[in-house]
Amino acid sequence: MPNWMRWLTISAGVIVLDQLTKYWVTTVFQLGDKLPVLPSFNLVLAYNTGAAFSLLADAGGWQRAFFSLVAVAASAVIVLLLRRHPHQALFSLALALILGGALGNLIDRIALGHVIDFIQLYWRDYYWPAFNVADSAITGGAVLLVWDSFRKPAKPQ
Repeated sequence: MPNWMRWLTISAGVIVLDQLTKYWVTTVFQLGDKLPVLPSFNLVLAYNTGAAFSLLADAGGWQRAFFSLVAVAASAVIVLLLRRHPHQALFSLALALILGGALGNLIDRIALGHVIDFIQLYWRDYYWPAFNVADSAITGGAVLLVWDSFRKPAKPQ
């Protein structure tokens, strides 16, 4: 197996975890149900037709095709970058997380027409929009990309 493909196993793991958690929440909850788990943390079932954190959720329907195309294009670029830079561990891990998250949400968008969200964080009366494992992987990957960009470049070999 080529070295770059090991990063795809991380992406596949994100997709599997994302889809399993979404399957579980849709079998246990009805749309709008809420289960308090910890102070400032609920499990809910919400459908998101927009982008991250419900951005453009009420845009009239065009966003499904648009965000699907963006996810496919971004995935192609990420695979290309993984092939070119498999030895840059932090960079590749970040890309693998983003790829897994993008494809996890793309599966929902294509199959269901919306993305299933179920993690709700809040503080007092301030609620963060519900999100899911895929969104968490994308956010974590983005943070790692920023961190990687501030690191000293490795010396050429």
